[in-house]
Amino acid sequence: MKYKITAFFHGLITYDYILFGGVFILFLMLMVLAILLRKKLGLSIFIILLSFGVLIAGPTIGYVKLHDFIFENEVTLLSQKKLSFTPAIVIKGTLKNSSKKDFKNCKISANVHKVSKNEFKNYLYSFKIIQKVSMLEFNIKQNETRAFKMIVEPFSYKRDYNISLKASCE
Repeated sequence: MKYKITAFFHGLITYDYILFGGVFILFLMLMVLAILLRKKLGLSIFIILLSFGVLIAGPTIGYVKLHDFIFENEVTLLSQKKLSFTPAIVIKGTLKNSSKKDFKNCKISANVHKVSKNEFKNYLYSFKIIQKVSMLEFNIKQNETRAFKMIVEPFSYKRDYNISLKASCE
């Protein structure tokens, strides 16, 4: 756990610090506003609850949305083939850097999950992953498209399945 927290802090960029500082300043401004409006009890309590909501949700949601915007990428599944004589699946796809920055590294993940004819079950199955495989790609320039191939093994699931790809880049 200590390693993950340390790695998170070492991975922060300048925009993250600006975001966290802005959220903290907004929290302080809302608290000062609530103190100034202390005569109006209902409004003051609402502003205090709003300020704590901003303090808790702001950095989390802001961090995710900021990184989705700055490190925008497109992952495309080109083909998937279940091998006949080996319990494995070969996945071919492409990763495109559609941001305005060069990526140092990208972690591409392939998740295999069950499929049903019921849409509600499909939604639930997307959270219950049968198998997950990840790989790293390094030094991807702006607008560069890179092809990749992954092998999911051992894969012994006999029924219908679906594969979803995602990439997390820095």
